[in-house]
Amino acid sequence: MSTQNTTGSSGSQGQTPMTSEAAARIQSASAKANGGQVEKGSFAARSLSAAAHNAGKGGGGGKR
Repeated sequence: MSTQNTTGSSGSQGQTPMTSEAAARIQSASAKANGGQVEKGSFAARSLSAAAHNAGKGGGGGKR
């Protein structure tokens, strides 16, 4: 069973920002599935970038 976005928007506005903890979980799962590697441009890599960006804005990117 899959879930669908019923708002008609595929952007991330109004949703929870990526945190460093969430990005680390995504990166770990990706690395485990790919022999320890995280490919450039992958979702895992983009999530890490988003978490770093959000941490600079005070967007919940880690402990305070």
